[in-house]
Amino acid sequence: MFSQTVEYALRAVCHLAIVAPNSCTTEEIATSTRVPLAYLSKVLQGLARAGVVRSQRGIGGGMSLIKSPEELTILEVVNAVDPIQRIHTCPLGISTHGVRLCPLHRRLDNALKGVEEAFGGTTLAEVIAEPSESVPLCEFPGKSAIKKEPSAD
Repeated sequence: MFSQTVEYALRAVCHLAIVAPNSCTTEEIATSTRVPLAYLSKVLQGLARAGVVRSQRGIGGGMSLIKSPEELTILEVVNAVDPIQRIHTCPLGISTHGVRLCPLHRRLDNALKGVEEAFGGTTLAEVIAEPSESVPLCEFPGKSAIKKEPSAD
């Protein structure tokens, strides 16, 4: 349902939220989130244009969140890189339907509305604080992102 760009953007901002208020280089984010560097650079540019992240050059520079994780919603991140497209008029162009959506398209739009509401009501802080038995993709301070298997040497 969501593009790879959205997935990569969410991984990147989760990583930045975890290390906040420190900045990270694009290379550090790519390594931690397992996102190809060239693709991540484009994603971060989109996030910067949308006012989600900022880029600072020079020593001590890097990428950082503009808002705190407590203020930044998942919806803001999604809409920054690949906005949710609600259905406002008949996607088939049927003139008699116009803005009166058929039952199928009305239900699809209602589902999209539900996603918008869920993501708009969920902050980045809530996502990264949620307890889970899964090993996080992004490294949490003091924890390794990948459990190392004992070597067979």
